[in-house]
Amino acid sequence: MRLFSGALASRLHSPLLPLARARPRCVPRSSYALACRASSSAAPAGDGGARKPWLFVGLGNPGKMYQRTRHNVGFEMIDVIAEAEGISLSSMQFKAMVGKGRIGDVPIMLAKPQTFMNASGESVGQLVSYYKIPHNQVLVMYDDLDLPFAKLRLLPKGGHGGHNGMRSIINHLKQDRDFPRLRIGIGRPPGKMDPANFVLRPFTKKEQEELDFTFHRGLEAVRIMSLEGFNKSATFVNTAQSLKC
Repeated sequence: MRLFSGALASRLHSPLLPLARARPRCVPRSSYALACRASSSAAPAGDGGARKPWLFVGLGNPGKMYQRTRHNVGFEMIDVIAEAEGISLSSMQFKAMVGKGRIGDVPIMLAKPQTFMNASGESVGQLVSYYKIPHNQVLVMYDDLDLPFAKLRLLPKGGHGGHNGMRSIINHLKQDRDFPRLRIGIGRPPGKMDPANFVLRPFTKKEQEELDFTFHRGLEAVRIMSLEGFNKSATFVNTAQSLKC
């Protein structure tokens, strides 16, 4: 996937509408926060200790004009998880819409950075730092031009691949690339279309139906990851699945 530039870059750097900026001392010290702060010493699953929390981040751009576009599939993935698990994304913290809940006995946090794509790391870096979430418990979900449409790929680490949202996150995690990522394929633009225009195009009805199946698989992957670990989730995602019942 190559870098976005020109019109897209300028649009994704657009200023935010005024938002209440959360400060560490103002964020409620919930039971979730306590679980997160204890995560580095928590016993692994099966040891009878506390389960390590997960931060699930979906990348996209805020605002109606970007809804249901290819660049916002990360946001859509988070919305699917939130609805399925009964989690309300009603809190604004560190420039992100945030929801907290559990999958089984595992505390999870869902986040949709509101900084526009190119500055996603500003939000993610602060969330990770404040809640002291280990980087290997931070899953970032985002669009990928280099994957066939509606395909998923789950990796334990890697570079930004030219994706400016991922580039920003890596920069704000002090160049650490060892965090998992769920890449959601949006395919290549047709003909000679500029990728910057392609990623901002909405989906057709047929494409959205196909994506709904993809999001369902992504939801199952998140549940497996939370309860059984990254490796089992990666096997589920990356192994070709039969469409036969």
